[in-house]
Amino acid sequence: MAKMGLRRPKKKAKDGSWSQVRDGMRIDFDVPIEMDDGLVLRANVYRPRKVANYPVILSHGPYAKDLAIQDGYPSVWENFSAEHPDAIADSTNIHQSWEVVDPEQWVPDGYVCVRVDSRGAGRSPGNIDHWSPRETKDFHDCIEWAGAQEWSNGKVGLAGISYYAVNQWQVAALRPKHLAAMCVWEGFSDFYRELSHHGGIYTSFLGHWYNLQIKTVQHGVGSRGHKSRVTGELAAGPASVSDKELKKNRSDLDRDYYSRPLENDPFYAERTADLSKIEVPLLSCASWAGQPLHPRGNYVGFLQAGSKQKWLECHSLEHWTHFYTPYGRDLQKQFFGYFLKGEKNGWNRKPKVMLNVRRPGERVALRGENEWPLKRTKWTKFYLDPENMTLAKRKVTKNANIAYKAMSSDGITFTMPPMQVDTELCGPIAAKLFVSSDTIDADMFLVLRLFTPDLTEVTFKGTVDPHTPIAQGWLRASHRKLDPKKSKPYWPWHSHDEKQPLRPGSVYELDIDLHPTGIVVPAGYRLALTVRGKDYVWPGAKTEDDPFTLSNFAKPLTGCGPFLHDDPRDRPKKIFDNNVTLHSGPVRAAYLMLPLIP
Repeated sequence: MAKMGLRRPKKKAKDGSWSQVRDGMRIDFDVPIEMDDGLVLRANVYRPRKVANYPVILSHGPYAKDLAIQDGYPSVWENFSAEHPDAIADSTNIHQSWEVVDPEQWVPDGYVCVRVDSRGAGRSPGNIDHWSPRETKDFHDCIEWAGAQEWSNGKVGLAGISYYAVNQWQVAALRPKHLAAMCVWEGFSDFYRELSHHGGIYTSFLGHWYNLQIKTVQHGVGSRGHKSRVTGELAAGPASVSDKELKKNRSDLDRDYYSRPLENDPFYAERTADLSKIEVPLLSCASWAGQPLHPRGNYVGFLQAGSKQKWLECHSLEHWTHFYTPYGRDLQKQFFGYFLKGEKNGWNRKPKVMLNVRRPGERVALRGENEWPLKRTKWTKFYLDPENMTLAKRKVTKNANIAYKAMSSDGITFTMPPMQVDTELCGPIAAKLFVSSDTIDADMFLVLRLFTPDLTEVTFKGTVDPHTPIAQGWLRASHRKLDPKKSKPYWPWHSHDEKQPLRPGSVYELDIDLHPTGIVVPAGYRLALTVRGKDYVWPGAKTEDDPFTLSNFAKPLTGCGPFLHDDPRDRPKKIFDNNVTLHSGPVRAAYLMLPLIP
Protein backbone atom coordinates (compact mmCIF):
# COMPACT_ATOMS: atom_id res chain seq x y z
CA MET A 1 0.00 0.00 0.00
CA ALA A 2 1.10 3.56 -0.67
CA LYS A 3 2.11 5.75 2.19
CA MET A 4 -0.37 8.22 3.61
CA GLY A 5 1.94 11.25 3.49
CA LEU A 6 0.31 14.55 2.54
CA ARG A 7 1.00 16.12 -0.84
CA ARG A 8 -0.02 19.73 -0.56
CA PRO A 9 -1.14 21.65 -3.66
CA LYS A 10 1.28 24.04 -5.32
CA LYS A 11 -1.44 26.54 -6.07
CA LYS A 12 -5.21 26.82 -5.92
CA ALA A 13 -7.20 28.16 -8.85
CA LYS A 14 -9.28 31.31 -8.51
CA ASP A 15 -12.36 29.19 -8.01
CA GLY A 16 -10.75 27.47 -5.00
CA SER A 17 -10.15 24.13 -6.69
CA TRP A 18 -6.83 22.39 -7.20
CA SER A 19 -5.49 19.13 -8.61
CA GLN A 20 -3.02 16.37 -7.84
CA VAL A 21 -1.85 13.22 -9.52
CA ARG A 22 -1.43 10.55 -6.87
CA ASP A 23 -2.36 6.98 -6.02
CA GLY A 24 -2.87 6.19 -9.70
CA MET A 25 -5.48 8.93 -10.21
CA ARG A 26 -5.86 12.56 -11.16
CA ILE A 27 -7.81 14.15 -8.32
CA ASP A 28 -9.53 17.51 -8.58
CA PHE A 29 -10.36 18.81 -5.11
CA ASP A 30 -13.09 21.30 -4.17
CA VAL A 31 -14.38 21.65 -7.71
CA PRO A 32 -17.17 24.27 -7.70
CA ILE A 33 -20.67 23.34 -8.93
CA GLU A 34 -22.98 26.35 -9.03
CA MET A 35 -26.65 25.78 -8.20
CA ASP A 36 -29.57 27.62 -9.78
CA ASP A 37 -29.80 29.98 -6.78
CA GLY A 38 -26.12 30.94 -7.03
CA LEU A 39 -24.83 28.81 -4.14
CA VAL A 40 -21.67 26.85 -4.92
CA LEU A 41 -21.29 23.22 -3.82
CA ARG A 42 -17.88 21.60 -3.63
CA ALA A 43 -16.97 18.24 -5.14
CA ASN A 44 -13.97 15.97 -5.45
CA VAL A 45 -13.44 14.38 -8.86
CA TYR A 46 -11.32 11.21 -9.05
CA ARG A 47 -10.47 10.22 -12.62
CA PRO A 48 -8.05 8.09 -14.62
CA ARG A 49 -4.80 9.76 -15.60
CA LYS A 50 -5.41 9.03 -19.28
CA VAL A 51 -7.46 11.78 -20.92
CA ALA A 52 -10.67 10.26 -22.29
CA ASN A 53 -14.43 10.17 -21.75
CA TYR A 54 -15.52 7.93 -18.88
CA PRO A 55 -18.78 6.97 -17.17
CA VAL A 56 -19.39 8.67 -13.82
CA ILE A 57 -20.22 7.20 -10.42
CA LEU A 58 -21.66 10.07 -8.37
CA SER A 59 -22.72 10.55 -4.75
CA HIS A 60 -24.21 13.61 -3.05
CA GLY A 61 -24.64 13.84 0.72
CA PRO A 62 -23.77 15.28 4.13
CA TYR A 63 -21.00 13.12 5.59
CA ALA A 64 -18.03 15.24 4.35
CA LYS A 65 -16.27 14.07 1.20
CA ASP A 66 -12.80 14.61 2.73
CA LEU A 67 -13.38 12.77 6.01
CA ALA A 68 -11.83 9.30 6.08
CA ILE A 69 -13.83 6.46 7.64
CA GLN A 70 -10.90 5.82 9.98
CA ASP A 71 -11.28 9.28 11.51
CA GLY A 72 -15.04 9.74 11.44
CA TYR A 73 -16.00 6.17 12.33
CA PRO A 74 -12.97 4.59 14.00
CA SER A 75 -14.69 1.65 15.70
CA VAL A 76 -16.54 0.69 12.51
CA TRP A 77 -13.28 0.80 10.57
CA GLU A 78 -11.47 -1.27 13.17
CA ASN A 79 -14.08 -4.03 13.11
CA PHE A 80 -14.66 -3.95 9.36
CA SER A 81 -11.01 -3.92 8.29
CA ALA A 82 -10.15 -6.75 10.67
CA GLU A 83 -13.03 -8.99 9.60
CA HIS A 84 -12.95 -8.25 5.85
CA PRO A 85 -9.38 -7.61 4.69
CA ASP A 86 -10.39 -8.55 1.14
CA ALA A 87 -12.69 -5.50 1.06
CA ILE A 88 -9.87 -3.02 1.63
CA ALA A 89 -7.10 -4.73 -0.33
CA ASP A 90 -5.34 -2.94 -3.20
CA SER A 91 -6.10 0.51 -1.80
CA THR A 92 -4.39 2.99 0.49
CA ASN A 93 -7.92 3.53 1.94
CA ILE A 94 -7.15 7.19 2.68
CA HIS A 95 -9.60 8.33 -0.01
CA GLN A 96 -12.34 6.16 1.48
CA SER A 97 -15.23 8.11 2.99
CA TRP A 98 -18.32 6.92 4.82
CA GLU A 99 -20.79 4.91 2.70
CA VAL A 100 -19.49 5.88 -0.76
CA VAL A 101 -17.29 4.02 -3.23
CA ASP A 102 -13.53 3.94 -2.80
CA PRO A 103 -12.15 5.66 -5.93
CA GLU A 104 -8.96 3.61 -5.78
CA GLN A 105 -11.09 0.53 -6.43
CA TRP A 106 -13.15 2.10 -9.24
CA VAL A 107 -10.99 4.56 -11.18
CA PRO A 108 -8.60 1.81 -12.45
CA ASP A 109 -11.63 0.18 -14.09
CA GLY A 110 -12.33 3.27 -16.14
CA TYR A 111 -14.76 5.24 -14.01
CA VAL A 112 -14.75 8.84 -12.82
CA CYS A 113 -15.89 9.07 -9.20
CA VAL A 114 -17.55 12.34 -8.21
CA ARG A 115 -18.22 12.98 -4.54
CA VAL A 116 -20.27 16.08 -3.66
CA ASP A 117 -20.74 17.66 -0.25
CA SER A 118 -24.43 18.54 -0.05
CA ARG A 119 -25.64 22.00 0.90
CA GLY A 120 -24.42 23.05 4.37
CA ALA A 121 -22.21 20.00 4.90
CA GLY A 122 -18.48 19.44 4.65
CA ARG A 123 -16.89 22.04 2.39
CA SER A 124 -20.19 23.21 0.85
CA PRO A 125 -21.83 26.29 2.42
CA GLY A 126 -25.54 26.84 2.92
CA ASN A 127 -28.41 25.65 5.07
CA ILE A 128 -28.82 21.95 5.90
CA ASP A 129 -32.33 20.71 5.18
CA HIS A 130 -32.14 16.95 4.72
CA TRP A 131 -33.94 15.36 1.77
CA SER A 132 -35.82 18.60 1.09
CA PRO A 133 -36.90 19.59 -2.44
CA ARG A 134 -34.02 22.10 -2.43
CA GLU A 135 -31.47 19.40 -1.67
CA THR A 136 -32.98 17.08 -4.27
CA LYS A 137 -32.80 19.81 -6.92
CA ASP A 138 -29.13 20.31 -6.02
CA PHE A 139 -28.54 16.60 -6.56
CA HIS A 140 -30.31 16.76 -9.91
CA ASP A 141 -28.12 19.66 -11.03
CA CYS A 142 -24.93 17.88 -9.92
CA ILE A 143 -25.87 14.89 -12.10
CA GLU A 144 -26.44 17.16 -15.08
CA TRP A 145 -23.15 18.96 -14.42
CA ALA A 146 -21.20 15.69 -14.24
CA GLY A 147 -22.77 14.35 -17.40
CA ALA A 148 -21.68 17.41 -19.36
CA GLN A 149 -17.99 17.55 -18.33
CA GLU A 150 -15.19 16.96 -20.83
CA TRP A 151 -14.05 13.82 -18.98
CA SER A 152 -17.58 12.32 -18.96
CA ASN A 153 -19.16 10.01 -21.54
CA GLY A 154 -22.53 11.54 -20.61
CA LYS A 155 -23.71 8.60 -18.51
CA VAL A 156 -23.99 9.03 -14.73
CA GLY A 157 -24.59 6.20 -12.28
CA LEU A 158 -25.56 6.67 -8.64
CA ALA A 159 -24.08 4.51 -5.89
CA GLY A 160 -23.89 4.68 -2.12
CA ILE A 161 -25.24 3.36 1.15
CA SER A 162 -28.05 4.71 3.33
CA TYR A 163 -28.25 8.50 2.90
CA TYR A 164 -26.51 8.16 -0.47
CA ALA A 165 -29.13 5.56 -1.39
CA VAL A 166 -32.24 7.26 -0.01
CA ASN A 167 -31.78 10.42 -2.04
CA GLN A 168 -31.45 8.36 -5.21
CA TRP A 169 -35.17 7.53 -5.08
CA GLN A 170 -35.92 11.24 -4.91
CA VAL A 171 -33.61 12.50 -7.64
CA ALA A 172 -34.34 9.63 -10.05
CA ALA A 173 -38.02 10.58 -9.94
CA LEU A 174 -36.98 13.99 -11.38
CA ARG A 175 -35.52 12.15 -14.40
CA PRO A 176 -32.25 14.03 -15.01
CA LYS A 177 -31.26 13.36 -18.60
CA HIS A 178 -27.71 12.21 -17.80
CA LEU A 179 -28.81 9.66 -15.18
CA ALA A 180 -28.27 6.22 -16.70
CA ALA A 181 -28.41 3.73 -13.80
CA MET A 182 -28.81 3.64 -10.01
CA CYS A 183 -27.73 1.25 -7.26
CA VAL A 184 -29.74 1.86 -4.07
CA TRP A 185 -27.81 0.04 -1.33
CA GLU A 186 -29.96 -0.17 1.81
CA GLY A 187 -32.03 2.98 1.36
CA PHE A 188 -35.48 3.67 2.79
CA SER A 189 -38.09 5.24 0.52
CA ASP A 190 -40.79 6.31 3.00
CA PHE A 191 -39.91 9.14 5.37
CA TYR A 192 -42.78 8.44 7.76
CA ARG A 193 -43.05 4.64 7.95
CA GLU A 194 -39.34 3.87 7.69
CA LEU A 195 -37.37 6.85 8.99
CA SER A 196 -39.34 8.46 11.78
CA HIS A 197 -42.52 6.65 12.89
CA HIS A 198 -42.41 2.85 12.84
CA GLY A 199 -46.02 1.78 12.95
CA GLY A 200 -46.77 5.29 14.17
CA ILE A 201 -44.22 5.10 17.04
CA TYR A 202 -41.55 7.81 16.98
CA THR A 203 -37.91 6.73 17.05
CA SER A 204 -35.22 8.53 19.02
CA PHE A 205 -32.67 7.54 16.36
CA LEU A 206 -33.13 10.79 14.45
CA GLY A 207 -31.86 13.10 17.17
CA HIS A 208 -28.84 10.95 18.02
CA TRP A 209 -27.89 10.53 14.36
CA TYR A 210 -28.10 14.27 13.79
CA ASN A 211 -25.90 15.07 16.80
CA LEU A 212 -23.20 12.50 16.09
CA GLN A 213 -23.01 12.26 12.30
CA ILE A 214 -24.29 15.56 10.88
CA LYS A 215 -23.53 18.39 13.28
CA THR A 216 -19.94 17.17 13.56
CA VAL A 217 -19.30 17.82 9.85
CA GLN A 218 -21.55 20.84 9.30
CA HIS A 219 -19.91 23.53 7.18
CA GLY A 220 -18.48 26.08 9.58
CA VAL A 221 -17.34 23.65 12.30
CA GLY A 222 -13.88 24.41 10.97
CA SER A 223 -11.02 23.65 13.36
CA ARG A 224 -13.39 21.89 15.79
CA GLY A 225 -13.78 19.16 13.20
CA HIS A 226 -11.51 16.73 11.41
CA LYS A 227 -8.76 17.25 8.86
CA SER A 228 -8.40 15.37 5.60
CA ARG A 229 -5.80 12.60 5.66
CA VAL A 230 -5.10 13.37 2.02
CA THR A 231 -4.83 17.17 1.89
CA GLY A 232 -4.47 18.32 5.48
CA GLU A 233 -7.40 20.69 4.87
CA LEU A 234 -10.33 20.94 7.28
CA ALA A 235 -13.05 18.50 6.22
CA ALA A 236 -15.86 20.94 7.09
CA GLY A 237 -14.28 23.96 5.43
CA PRO A 238 -11.82 26.62 6.58
CA ALA A 239 -14.33 28.87 8.36
CA SER A 240 -15.12 28.43 12.05
CA VAL A 241 -18.41 30.02 13.06
CA SER A 242 -20.18 30.11 16.41
CA ASP A 243 -22.50 27.36 17.62
CA LYS A 244 -25.34 29.88 17.42
CA GLU A 245 -24.61 30.53 13.76
CA LEU A 246 -24.32 26.82 13.03
CA LYS A 247 -27.74 26.25 14.58
CA LYS A 248 -29.23 28.96 12.35
CA ASN A 249 -27.80 27.20 9.31
CA ARG A 250 -29.51 23.85 9.82
CA SER A 251 -33.03 22.54 10.22
CA ASP A 252 -34.17 21.17 13.58
CA LEU A 253 -34.52 17.56 12.51
CA ASP A 254 -36.00 16.22 15.74
CA ARG A 255 -38.60 19.00 15.85
CA ASP A 256 -39.43 18.61 12.17
CA TYR A 257 -40.35 14.93 12.51
CA TYR A 258 -41.60 14.71 16.08
CA SER A 259 -44.06 17.56 15.51
CA ARG A 260 -45.65 15.63 12.63
CA PRO A 261 -47.09 12.44 14.17
CA LEU A 262 -49.35 11.68 11.18
CA GLU A 263 -48.29 11.08 7.61
CA ASN A 264 -50.86 13.27 5.88
CA ASP A 265 -48.61 16.31 6.09
CA PRO A 266 -47.02 18.24 3.18
CA PHE A 267 -43.65 17.82 4.89
CA TYR A 268 -43.66 14.08 4.15
CA ALA A 269 -45.30 14.45 0.76
CA GLU A 270 -42.63 16.79 -0.61
CA ARG A 271 -39.86 14.43 0.47
CA THR A 272 -41.36 11.12 -0.61
CA ALA A 273 -40.71 10.34 -4.27
CA ASP A 274 -43.29 9.14 -6.75
CA LEU A 275 -41.48 5.89 -7.42
CA SER A 276 -43.50 5.22 -10.55
CA LYS A 277 -41.66 8.11 -12.23
CA ILE A 278 -38.29 6.35 -11.96
CA GLU A 279 -37.37 4.98 -15.36
CA VAL A 280 -33.62 4.20 -15.33
CA PRO A 281 -32.19 0.74 -14.67
CA LEU A 282 -32.34 -0.02 -10.94
CA LEU A 283 -30.41 -2.35 -8.65
CA SER A 284 -32.08 -2.32 -5.21
CA CYS A 285 -29.95 -4.01 -2.53
CA ALA A 286 -31.63 -4.86 0.78
CA SER A 287 -30.40 -6.29 4.08
CA TRP A 288 -32.43 -9.04 5.72
CA ALA A 289 -31.48 -7.68 9.14
CA GLY A 290 -31.84 -3.96 8.59
CA GLN A 291 -35.13 -3.46 10.41
CA PRO A 292 -36.60 -0.99 10.98
CA LEU A 293 -34.82 1.67 8.90
CA HIS A 294 -33.98 0.56 5.37
CA PRO A 295 -35.09 -2.82 4.02
CA ARG A 296 -38.78 -2.09 3.66
CA GLY A 297 -37.86 0.81 1.38
CA ASN A 298 -35.73 -1.39 -0.85
CA TYR A 299 -38.58 -3.88 -1.33
CA VAL A 300 -41.18 -1.16 -1.90
CA GLY A 301 -38.83 0.73 -4.18
CA PHE A 302 -38.19 -2.36 -6.27
CA LEU A 303 -41.90 -3.14 -6.55
CA GLN A 304 -43.12 0.38 -7.27
CA ALA A 305 -40.31 1.83 -9.41
CA GLY A 306 -41.41 2.47 -12.98
CA SER A 307 -38.12 1.11 -14.34
CA LYS A 308 -38.55 -1.58 -16.98
CA GLN A 309 -35.14 -2.98 -16.06
CA LYS A 310 -34.88 -3.55 -12.32
CA TRP A 311 -33.30 -6.05 -9.95
CA LEU A 312 -33.60 -6.85 -6.25
CA GLU A 313 -30.70 -8.26 -4.22
CA CYS A 314 -30.91 -9.34 -0.55
CA HIS A 315 -27.87 -9.91 1.66
CA SER A 316 -26.84 -10.28 5.27
CA LEU A 317 -24.14 -8.88 7.60
CA GLU A 318 -23.47 -5.26 8.49
CA HIS A 319 -24.81 -2.20 6.74
CA TRP A 320 -21.55 -1.41 4.95
CA THR A 321 -19.91 -4.81 4.55
CA HIS A 322 -21.00 -6.19 1.20
CA PHE A 323 -21.02 -2.78 -0.48
CA TYR A 324 -17.21 -3.06 -0.26
CA THR A 325 -16.49 -6.80 -0.32
CA PRO A 326 -15.58 -8.40 -3.65
CA TYR A 327 -19.09 -9.92 -3.77
CA GLY A 328 -20.89 -6.60 -3.62
CA ARG A 329 -18.30 -4.59 -5.54
CA ASP A 330 -18.28 -7.10 -8.43
CA LEU A 331 -22.09 -7.07 -8.48
CA GLN A 332 -22.14 -3.28 -8.80
CA LYS A 333 -19.40 -3.18 -11.40
CA GLN A 334 -21.18 -5.72 -13.56
CA PHE A 335 -24.41 -3.69 -13.29
CA PHE A 336 -22.78 -0.34 -14.07
CA GLY A 337 -20.48 -1.86 -16.68
CA TYR A 338 -23.51 -3.06 -18.60
CA PHE A 339 -25.50 0.18 -18.43
CA LEU A 340 -22.77 2.86 -18.33
CA LYS A 341 -20.13 1.28 -20.55
CA GLY A 342 -22.16 -1.01 -22.77
CA GLU A 343 -20.15 -4.07 -21.71
CA LYS A 344 -21.54 -7.40 -22.85
CA ASN A 345 -20.93 -8.95 -19.44
CA GLY A 346 -24.06 -11.05 -19.00
CA TRP A 347 -25.90 -8.69 -16.65
CA ASN A 348 -29.00 -8.96 -18.82
CA ARG A 349 -29.13 -12.65 -17.95
CA LYS A 350 -29.08 -12.03 -14.19
CA PRO A 351 -32.17 -13.22 -12.33
CA LYS A 352 -34.45 -10.32 -11.41
CA VAL A 353 -34.27 -11.32 -7.74
CA MET A 354 -31.04 -12.46 -6.08
CA LEU A 355 -31.45 -13.84 -2.56
CA ASN A 356 -28.72 -14.76 -0.09
CA VAL A 357 -30.94 -16.98 2.05
CA ARG A 358 -29.59 -17.34 5.58
CA ARG A 359 -28.99 -20.26 7.90
CA PRO A 360 -27.84 -20.08 11.53
CA GLY A 361 -24.14 -19.33 11.86
CA GLU A 362 -24.26 -16.57 9.23
CA ARG A 363 -24.22 -19.12 6.42
CA VAL A 364 -25.94 -18.04 3.21
CA ALA A 365 -26.84 -19.60 -0.12
CA LEU A 366 -27.30 -17.34 -3.16
CA ARG A 367 -30.35 -18.18 -5.24
CA GLY A 368 -31.99 -16.53 -8.21
CA GLU A 369 -35.74 -15.93 -8.46
CA ASN A 370 -38.05 -14.32 -11.02
CA GLU A 371 -40.23 -12.13 -8.80
CA TRP A 372 -40.87 -10.77 -5.29
CA PRO A 373 -42.68 -12.01 -3.28
CA LEU A 374 -42.13 -15.51 -4.67
CA LYS A 375 -45.13 -16.91 -6.54
CA ARG A 376 -44.74 -20.35 -4.99
CA THR A 377 -45.01 -18.97 -1.43
CA LYS A 378 -47.42 -20.88 0.83
CA TRP A 379 -48.82 -18.14 3.09
CA THR A 380 -49.40 -20.15 6.24
CA LYS A 381 -51.23 -19.04 9.37
CA PHE A 382 -50.09 -20.12 12.82
CA TYR A 383 -52.71 -19.31 15.47
CA LEU A 384 -51.90 -17.86 18.89
CA ASP A 385 -53.00 -20.10 21.74
CA PRO A 386 -52.87 -18.07 24.99
CA GLU A 387 -53.73 -21.10 27.08
CA ASN A 388 -50.75 -23.18 25.97
CA MET A 389 -48.48 -20.31 24.84
CA THR A 390 -48.06 -21.91 21.43
CA LEU A 391 -48.37 -21.16 17.71
CA ALA A 392 -50.35 -23.89 15.94
CA LYS A 393 -51.84 -24.46 12.48
CA ARG A 394 -55.26 -25.14 13.97
CA LYS A 395 -57.48 -22.40 15.35
CA VAL A 396 -58.10 -22.47 19.07
CA THR A 397 -61.55 -23.81 19.89
CA LYS A 398 -62.35 -21.76 22.98
CA ASN A 399 -61.88 -18.18 24.03
CA ALA A 400 -58.74 -17.36 25.97
CA ASN A 401 -56.68 -14.31 26.82
CA ILE A 402 -53.41 -13.37 28.45
CA ALA A 403 -52.14 -10.03 29.75
CA TYR A 404 -48.76 -8.38 30.19
CA LYS A 405 -47.41 -5.13 31.58
CA ALA A 406 -46.11 -3.15 28.61
CA MET A 407 -43.01 -1.33 29.82
CA SER A 408 -42.00 -3.40 32.83
CA SER A 409 -42.10 -6.91 31.37
CA ASP A 410 -40.67 -8.80 28.42
CA GLY A 411 -44.16 -9.43 27.07
CA ILE A 412 -45.59 -12.76 25.96
CA THR A 413 -43.86 -15.37 23.81
CA PHE A 414 -45.73 -17.96 21.74
CA THR A 415 -43.61 -20.90 20.57
CA MET A 416 -43.94 -23.42 17.75
CA PRO A 417 -43.07 -27.10 18.08
CA PRO A 418 -39.62 -28.04 16.74
CA MET A 419 -39.39 -28.16 12.96
CA GLN A 420 -39.58 -31.72 11.65
CA VAL A 421 -37.53 -30.87 8.54
CA ASP A 422 -35.48 -27.93 7.32
CA THR A 423 -38.03 -25.20 6.57
CA GLU A 424 -37.54 -22.02 4.56
CA LEU A 425 -39.24 -18.68 5.23
CA CYS A 426 -38.76 -16.09 2.53
CA GLY A 427 -40.86 -12.96 2.11
CA PRO A 428 -43.12 -10.53 3.97
CA ILE A 429 -44.69 -11.48 7.30
CA ALA A 430 -47.99 -10.40 8.83
CA ALA A 431 -49.81 -10.83 12.12
CA LYS A 432 -53.39 -10.31 13.24
CA LEU A 433 -53.96 -9.63 16.92
CA PHE A 434 -57.01 -8.88 19.04
CA VAL A 435 -55.98 -6.50 21.79
CA SER A 436 -57.45 -4.58 24.70
CA SER A 437 -55.75 -1.99 26.90
CA ASP A 438 -56.55 -0.40 30.23
CA THR A 439 -55.60 3.00 28.70
CA ILE A 440 -56.52 4.84 25.52
CA ASP A 441 -53.66 3.37 23.44
CA ALA A 442 -51.08 0.59 23.21
CA ASP A 443 -47.74 0.24 21.44
CA MET A 444 -47.25 -3.21 19.96
CA PHE A 445 -43.72 -4.55 19.39
CA LEU A 446 -43.62 -7.90 17.57
CA VAL A 447 -40.47 -10.00 17.35
CA LEU A 448 -40.07 -13.18 15.29
CA ARG A 449 -37.36 -15.24 16.96
CA LEU A 450 -35.41 -18.45 16.37
CA PHE A 451 -34.28 -20.95 19.03
CA THR A 452 -31.98 -23.97 18.96
CA PRO A 453 -33.21 -27.34 20.26
CA ASP A 454 -31.91 -26.39 23.73
CA LEU A 455 -33.83 -23.07 23.52
CA THR A 456 -30.82 -20.80 23.02
CA GLU A 457 -31.83 -17.84 20.90
CA VAL A 458 -30.19 -17.53 17.47
CA THR A 459 -29.52 -14.00 16.23
CA PHE A 460 -27.83 -12.57 13.17
CA LYS A 461 -25.49 -9.71 12.35
CA GLY A 462 -27.66 -6.79 11.36
CA THR A 463 -26.90 -3.52 9.65
CA VAL A 464 -25.34 -2.11 12.80
CA ASP A 465 -26.20 -4.58 15.56
CA PRO A 466 -24.49 -7.98 15.95
CA HIS A 467 -27.53 -9.59 17.62
CA THR A 468 -30.60 -9.02 15.43
CA PRO A 469 -33.70 -11.27 15.55
CA ILE A 470 -35.24 -12.71 12.39
CA ALA A 471 -37.85 -9.99 11.97
CA GLN A 472 -39.66 -7.24 13.83
CA GLY A 473 -42.86 -5.23 13.45
CA TRP A 474 -44.44 -2.24 15.20
CA LEU A 475 -47.87 -0.65 15.53
CA ARG A 476 -49.45 1.98 17.73
CA ALA A 477 -52.99 0.71 18.25
CA SER A 478 -54.52 4.12 17.63
CA HIS A 479 -52.94 3.96 14.13
CA ARG A 480 -54.64 0.65 13.27
CA LYS A 481 -56.58 2.08 10.30
CA LEU A 482 -55.63 0.31 7.07
CA ASP A 483 -55.33 1.61 3.53
CA PRO A 484 -57.54 -0.92 1.68
CA LYS A 485 -56.03 -0.12 -1.73
CA LYS A 486 -52.45 -0.78 -0.67
CA SER A 487 -52.94 -3.55 1.90
CA LYS A 488 -52.46 -7.21 1.05
CA PRO A 489 -53.21 -10.20 3.31
CA TYR A 490 -49.48 -10.75 3.78
CA TRP A 491 -48.58 -7.04 3.92
CA PRO A 492 -50.95 -4.72 5.81
CA TRP A 493 -50.46 -1.04 4.95
CA HIS A 494 -51.59 1.54 7.50
CA SER A 495 -52.94 4.95 6.53
CA HIS A 496 -51.44 6.91 9.46
CA ASP A 497 -53.81 9.77 8.65
CA GLU A 498 -55.79 9.89 11.91
CA LYS A 499 -55.64 8.70 15.50
CA GLN A 500 -58.36 6.37 16.73
CA PRO A 501 -58.05 6.19 20.54
CA LEU A 502 -59.05 2.99 22.32
CA ARG A 503 -61.84 2.59 24.83
CA PRO A 504 -60.21 0.98 27.87
CA GLY A 505 -61.24 -2.65 28.10
CA SER A 506 -62.65 -2.90 24.57
CA VAL A 507 -61.11 -5.37 22.14
CA TYR A 508 -59.64 -4.15 18.82
CA GLU A 509 -58.40 -5.98 15.75
CA LEU A 510 -54.85 -5.04 14.74
CA ASP A 511 -53.03 -6.02 11.54
CA ILE A 512 -49.26 -5.67 11.82
CA ASP A 513 -46.55 -6.18 9.20
CA LEU A 514 -43.14 -7.56 10.13
CA HIS A 515 -40.21 -6.85 7.87
CA PRO A 516 -39.50 -9.54 5.25
CA THR A 517 -36.98 -12.24 5.98
CA GLY A 518 -35.15 -15.02 4.19
CA ILE A 519 -34.03 -17.92 6.38
CA VAL A 520 -33.88 -21.70 6.51
CA VAL A 521 -34.92 -23.01 9.93
CA PRO A 522 -33.08 -26.29 10.58
CA ALA A 523 -34.92 -29.37 11.74
CA GLY A 524 -35.21 -29.38 15.53
CA TYR A 525 -35.16 -25.57 15.80
CA ARG A 526 -38.19 -23.56 16.89
CA LEU A 527 -39.75 -20.30 15.81
CA ALA A 528 -41.41 -18.04 18.34
CA LEU A 529 -43.37 -14.80 18.30
CA THR A 530 -42.92 -12.33 21.15
CA VAL A 531 -45.54 -9.63 21.68
CA ARG A 532 -44.32 -6.87 23.99
CA GLY A 533 -44.68 -3.19 24.84
CA LYS A 534 -41.09 -2.00 24.34
CA ASP A 535 -38.05 -2.57 22.14
CA TYR A 536 -36.56 -6.04 21.83
CA VAL A 537 -33.43 -6.71 23.86
CA TRP A 538 -31.22 -9.67 23.00
CA PRO A 539 -31.18 -11.85 26.16
CA GLY A 540 -27.39 -12.06 26.05
CA ALA A 541 -27.14 -8.27 26.37
CA LYS A 542 -28.48 -8.55 29.90
CA THR A 543 -25.60 -10.79 30.96
CA GLU A 544 -22.64 -9.38 29.05
CA ASP A 545 -20.42 -7.01 31.03
CA ASP A 546 -19.46 -5.03 27.92
CA PRO A 547 -22.38 -4.45 25.53
CA PHE A 548 -21.44 -3.86 21.91
CA THR A 549 -20.78 -0.21 21.08
CA LEU A 550 -19.86 1.83 18.00
CA SER A 551 -18.38 5.31 18.09
CA ASN A 552 -21.09 6.79 15.85
CA PHE A 553 -24.01 5.75 18.07
CA ALA A 554 -25.13 7.24 21.35
CA LYS A 555 -26.04 4.03 23.19
CA PRO A 556 -24.83 0.42 23.38
CA LEU A 557 -26.36 -1.90 20.78
CA THR A 558 -28.51 -4.57 22.42
CA GLY A 559 -30.56 -6.01 19.59
CA CYS A 560 -32.25 -3.11 17.77
CA GLY A 561 -29.18 -1.08 16.93
CA PRO A 562 -29.79 2.66 17.43
CA PHE A 563 -33.40 2.39 16.22
CA LEU A 564 -35.07 2.66 19.61
CA HIS A 565 -38.52 3.87 20.56
CA ASP A 566 -37.76 5.33 23.96
CA ASP A 567 -38.67 9.01 23.65
CA PRO A 568 -40.79 9.83 26.73
CA ARG A 569 -42.53 12.66 24.87
CA ASP A 570 -43.95 10.15 22.43
CA ARG A 571 -44.50 7.35 24.95
CA PRO A 572 -45.75 8.86 28.24
CA LYS A 573 -45.96 6.17 30.90
CA LYS A 574 -49.49 7.08 31.93
CA ILE A 575 -50.63 5.79 28.53
CA PHE A 576 -48.03 3.29 27.37
CA ASP A 577 -46.90 1.66 30.63
CA ASN A 578 -50.24 -0.06 30.49
CA ASN A 579 -51.76 -3.50 30.90
CA VAL A 580 -52.33 -5.06 27.49
CA THR A 581 -54.44 -8.17 26.98
CA LEU A 582 -54.20 -10.48 23.96
CA HIS A 583 -57.41 -12.29 23.01
CA SER A 584 -57.89 -15.41 20.89
CA GLY A 585 -60.71 -17.81 20.14
CA PRO A 586 -62.96 -19.26 17.44
CA VAL A 587 -64.11 -15.79 16.37
CA ARG A 588 -61.06 -13.76 17.33
CA ALA A 589 -58.57 -15.93 15.48
CA ALA A 590 -55.24 -14.23 16.20
CA TYR A 591 -52.44 -15.49 13.99
CA LEU A 592 -48.94 -15.08 12.58
CA MET A 593 -48.75 -15.51 8.78
CA LEU A 594 -45.42 -16.85 7.53
CA PRO A 595 -44.11 -17.11 3.94
CA LEU A 596 -43.21 -20.80 3.72
CA ILE A 597 -41.30 -21.86 0.60
CA PRO A 598 -41.96 -25.45 -0.57
